[in-house]
Amino acid sequence: MKDIILKYALKNALGFNGKVNKNVVLGMVLHDTPALKKDVPKVLKEIEKVISEVEMLPLPKIQQQLQKLAPELLQEKKEETIEGPLKPLPNAVKGKVVVRIAPSPSGPLHIGHAYGASLNYEYAKMYDGKFLLRIEDTNPENIYAPAYEMIPEDTRWLSDNHVAQVVVQSSRLGLYYDYAEQLVQKGKAYVCKCDPDGWREKKNQGIACPCRDLSVQENNLRYAKMFSEYAEGEAVLRLKTDIEHKNPAMRDFPIMRINEHIHPKTDKEHKVWPLMVFSVAIDDHELGVTHVLNGKDHADNAKKEILIMDCFGWKHPEYKHWGRINFEGFTLSTTQTKHAIEQKVYSGWDDLRLPFLPALRRRGYQPEAFRRFAIEIGLSLADKSVSQEEFWKMVNAFNREVIEPKANRYFFVHNPVEISIKGAPKKEAVLDLHPDYPKRGKRILSAEGKVFISQEDHKKLGKGKIHRLMDYCNFTLNGNSWNFVSENYEDYKNAENKGFIIHWLPVSKDLLQVEVLLDNGEKAVGVGEKGLEKVKENDIVQLERMYFAKLDHTEKKDRKEKNKVVFCYLHT
Repeated sequence: MKDIILKYALKNALGFNGKVNKNVVLGMVLHDTPALKKDVPKVLKEIEKVISEVEMLPLPKIQQQLQKLAPELLQEKKEETIEGPLKPLPNAVKGKVVVRIAPSPSGPLHIGHAYGASLNYEYAKMYDGKFLLRIEDTNPENIYAPAYEMIPEDTRWLSDNHVAQVVVQSSRLGLYYDYAEQLVQKGKAYVCKCDPDGWREKKNQGIACPCRDLSVQENNLRYAKMFSEYAEGEAVLRLKTDIEHKNPAMRDFPIMRINEHIHPKTDKEHKVWPLMVFSVAIDDHELGVTHVLNGKDHADNAKKEILIMDCFGWKHPEYKHWGRINFEGFTLSTTQTKHAIEQKVYSGWDDLRLPFLPALRRRGYQPEAFRRFAIEIGLSLADKSVSQEEFWKMVNAFNREVIEPKANRYFFVHNPVEISIKGAPKKEAVLDLHPDYPKRGKRILSAEGKVFISQEDHKKLGKGKIHRLMDYCNFTLNGNSWNFVSENYEDYKNAENKGFIIHWLPVSKDLLQVEVLLDNGEKAVGVGEKGLEKVKENDIVQLERMYFAKLDHTEKKDRKEKNKVVFCYLHT
């Protein structure tokens, strides 16, 4: 303690011509070592003693001692302006920021997780810092084993593969046991065997239970018995805090308990498990987390974690919380969704109807779209409600900006209907793969009057109007006859009885069988132009006048039947 006080006393003296302000020094010391807050009178007494020694030294000697004891305090701190899309974080230093997300392995990540993960990653990127993933699996009762692989995959995808470290808490139990034992040895934790209801009643009244005053020796024995003799529910390890704290949740809360449920990682090997606040406090310290960004429902947990860290004299992270985001109309429960998958309501986590990342990734959503959404919402304590319409409008707009320049254009005719246009010329219609990037290449559709149009377009083509097949010709319907009018687009554009522009495909044996999996569980079936056979799996295209879609797979057929390309609907 003396060295900590001395360096700040020397620093203060150097700035004020050899004189020291004890209150300033006290503030610096307590900020450096929060654990000393519990004995401020003793700290003040030591400060006064040190000040009396420092104020007797000449300034050169003060500078010399500070250079030897804490040279970093002699370096002038330059205010660094960090530019980025988000509000600056408090006490954040470029290159030193470490943030984390910490989901439980109950299933893959959903759109709510995507907001939190994206926000943390964007801050890490903004400060050239580290983005960590910690899987918090210290509750053996709520674990979905495949999530151990699904969550890292989702997180790496969201962060463009910039996860600095993946940590699984069940692999760190020895670490938690050691720190818990230290707290028992220090008399800062005790093993409580009281009836839970009786203890809760005492706690609410601010009354200590009999276990609180047991000796360190007795608590050491009890702590050992948690691993051997005691059964589930018989004993918990509690942190010794202020039993009269104004917030009852802060009073002697548990940090270790017995749970004999089989764990998918450790089986029956361990039965003593840390409570979340304890494992989180230990890990945030051990992993060097500087900023904890999560929902405000964790505000009390943050206070508990600080109390745990104070017991060890650790500097705690900066905590920033966001308000509750209510995604209206979405089912984000992993438990409900798992049950629905088991009941065959959904085909799996990548069923296109689900708001979970495996499904959204399969459809063709890009990670940038979710990160842009997180930036747009920002880090705010205000609660928000986001409807399905609003959410998809924002995310689709962000996603479209990313994919639109990359997506080549192709014709797909859904529910094809064949029509024959009398007098239509033989023509090779030449279309750009992408209208904004003509150098990317062309598509050629050869037609001679007979074409496929969609059943939907067929129904809406009114008689006597001039309609146009894109990049081919204008035609009209007289009676039951389709008649050629002209090839010139201007004729259609200037026609008084103008109808519709529709896409089409020539009646040809070269057409491909196409199936599009829709986001409502249905399928759109039809034919597509031959060029679609060059599209690779996971490529995104725009099926003109319809929507963007991602190639999911190609179904290989025998020689008698053509291959079928299967796309996933993305958005319009």
